[in-house]
Amino acid sequence: MYIIGNLYTDKIESEGSASMIPLREEAEIELQLADRLNPGPWINHCRNAAKAAEAIAKHCGLDVEKAYVLGLLHDIGRRNGPSAVKHTIDGYRYLLSKNWVEPAEICLTHSYPTQNINHDIAKMDITLSEHEEMEHFIQNHEFNDYDKLIILCDSLAFPDRLCILEQRFVDSTMRYGVFPFTVLRWTATFEIKEYFEAKMNCSIYDILPGIKESIR
Repeated sequence: MYIIGNLYTDKIESEGSASMIPLREEAEIELQLADRLNPGPWINHCRNAAKAAEAIAKHCGLDVEKAYVLGLLHDIGRRNGPSAVKHTIDGYRYLLSKNWVEPAEICLTHSYPTQNINHDIAKMDITLSEHEEMEHFIQNHEFNDYDKLIILCDSLAFPDRLCILEQRFVDSTMRYGVFPFTVLRWTATFEIKEYFEAKMNCSIYDILPGIKESIR
């Protein structure tokens, strides 16, 4: 059974009118709980990704609260402990158990600017079955503006500050190395940046706090 197949359907049918996205306060509590379970720099990375998502959403006519929550919870699967690719499916399953469908989907999509699970730079610490489930979801999911937004903001957020894409790309390459698809990932992320800048009619760096200071 694919992740987004019967599991998704069963959740909606059994829980009916439950909210598909938490309030900001609920999301903050989830991140605080996750910090107790697996503290680390990833917590502040999520906070900065959320700040970036909120700022960009405000200038693009998107739901600001929703953007913030999606950014805050995109790595929530790390609550289970250190992991690589596995944090995506762990986050998906955890949030889906709460019927928070949209944040759950973001847990899966935020790592794939090329919409190809085989273009992940992290270790494939998942089972073959999990790989097949994730691949099916990524290939069949229609990436919307919120998927694209969190992909972008994930690449704009260090634990201690927001940054330009090039800084994040260099950091990731130094940690993970270069792959045949590295430039494809970079290109896809730059295209997302340009997509939002066309909506905003300005550079994202003009509206993100602390960016100009980070490149001086």
